[in-house]
Amino acid sequence: MKIEMGESLFYSWLRHVKECQIVQTNWKASSQWQLQHEDELAELMTATDEHFGSKYGYKIYKKNSSLSQLIQQGECDAVGISIQNDGLRYYAVDVAFHESGLNYGTREETVTKVVSKSLRTAMCLYGYMGTKRADIAFASPKINPAILSDLEPCIEDVNALLKARGFDFPVRVIANDEFNESVLQPILLMSDGVADTSELFLRSYQMYTMFATSPASATKSVRVLAAKRVSNKAEVVDQDDGVYKELKVGAIARTVLRKMLSGGYASDEEVIFMQTAEYSKQFFGLQYPLLLRTDAAETEPHYYKDPLLIYGERYRMCCEWFETAANNDRPYLLKWIEGHKEGLK
Repeated sequence: MKIEMGESLFYSWLRHVKECQIVQTNWKASSQWQLQHEDELAELMTATDEHFGSKYGYKIYKKNSSLSQLIQQGECDAVGISIQNDGLRYYAVDVAFHESGLNYGTREETVTKVVSKSLRTAMCLYGYMGTKRADIAFASPKINPAILSDLEPCIEDVNALLKARGFDFPVRVIANDEFNESVLQPILLMSDGVADTSELFLRSYQMYTMFATSPASATKSVRVLAAKRVSNKAEVVDQDDGVYKELKVGAIARTVLRKMLSGGYASDEEVIFMQTAEYSKQFFGLQYPLLLRTDAAETEPHYYKDPLLIYGERYRMCCEWFETAANNDRPYLLKWIEGHKEGLK
């Protein structure tokens, strides 16, 4: 079976960054499945075809004369389902890696290909999974500015057309710098501890770092991993979280904060204060002390199972991280991380 590195990358991204418990690559509808909501989907197909034809002169469905023909030809590179307390969240990603830049032929052919892929994915999700709520992305590490300038207004139209029909299907294009910041860097940040041999992208990266890092600098590399791979611009974190924007606050704590604490980026005095509820509430927004000094084998309530060593002492870190309107720990955590990155090279 052919293995695409881009698909492997997004397999890992959906699992570890988007925290999907179920992920499948090369997802394709079975001919034995019953397509649901055919009338709605047929109306969506007609409306979008007419819109892009009249506004741009694009024939986004080309020779696909029927809904069933369009759906059966569809394939999504990676589909993930995140099981959350408030229900299921679906993700669908198509990825294309063309070394000279995204190219499906002419500029028009390239743009229409991305538009049709995105709409077909939306139709498949509703027709076969019955959901009207999902994140849909088309990703490519390099899209030339001319194509991107044509593509961006089309994606805006796709989102408007879907929203007008009651779909919560935000469609986005992830390309160029955003591909690096939103996809590549977060998954590298989360790569420690992943030992699944099916995740070829991460295994390749781990093999590279095994030989690229000299023994003398290995310890330092572990210490700075959490900070070196993120933007060094303080204003990025303030504005849109930079590389962290795709990560949940708990994932940031488990990876970045944990590495920085065990790497010595908090002073002895701070570590003492982090064991108090007052300090932890003021600087991290937590309801419990950030650190609990312990030698116990059992995991205390409200704390992560795996202990960490800070200056030779054993601690467990609080696991109660939230980012709701009523209780948002995210800005506290990012402020602490950014404030302690000075001097990291």
